[in-house]
Parts: sequence; C-alpha cells; structure tokens
Amino acid sequence: MSTPNKYLPLIGRILISAPFIMSGLGKLTSYEATVGYIASVGLPLAGLGFAIAVLMEAGGGALLLLGYRTRLVAPLMALFTLATAIFFHHNFADQNQMIHFLKNIMLVGGLLNIAYFGAGPVSLDSAASRQALAPVGAKPDNRASS
Repeated sequence: MSTPNKYLPLIGRILISAPFIMSGLGKLTSYEATVGYIASVGLPLAGLGFAIAVLMEAGGGALLLLGYRTRLVAPLMALFTLATAIFFHHNFADQNQMIHFLKNIMLVGGLLNIAYFGAGPVSLDSAASRQALAPVGAKPDNRASS
C-alpha cells in the first residue's frame, strides 16, 4: 500500500470511533438521564443497559480507534449499533428518529467493512502481526515508526 493510502483506514477508524467515544463518555456524566431513557423504551435492567452502552461505546470505540482486536470489536459494535437502531430509533413518523436509525445503519456498514478488511497498516493489530512474524532475536523494524 502506498504511503499516503496506508493512512486511509486510520482516518476511517477515527471518523467512525469518535462519535462512539464521545457518546460513551457523555453517558458517564448523565447516568440518571441515560438509565431513564433506556427504561422509557421498555427495556428491562436499565442499569445493565447503561453499563453495556458505556462499555461498547467508550471501550469499543477506543479499541477501534487504536486498531486493537478490530476483527472482534467491529462486529460486536455493529450488533450493538443495530440493536440500538431497532430499540431506540424505530419511530419513523418522527423524521429525527428516522435519521438516527439510518445513521446507525450506515455505521453498521462501516463497522462490517472494518470487520472484514481489518484495521489497516497503521494500527496495533498490524504492529502485533509484524512482531509475531519477526524471527526470534530480530531487531524491530524502525521503518514502521516513520
């Protein structure tokens, strides 16, 4: 992959993970409101739902941003995002909810692409792969840091 193009997957991961991270961190400062919203749609165990949402959004988003375990994290986030669309944004009579639903579906598409194609060359997954393939006693490849 040419040098400029090797950064495209990183840019994509930044753009997809940033809203997840911001949303997850935002939930940490609004526990009552978030739990109330989860309960208002009829889901049981709203406190557990809160914990799952924060874990998936902030935790999964951070892992995605770093490109760590992306082939595992991205499909889990895709399932979470699809479930969120179905449970929270199904009122298509409200145009705002329909837009949120479609936004979530678009995110699912991006996450599935990351799940299939991987994190790309500028990622912890790629660095770990290079390290695993290096012969025992080999010096680290300094070209990767430039």
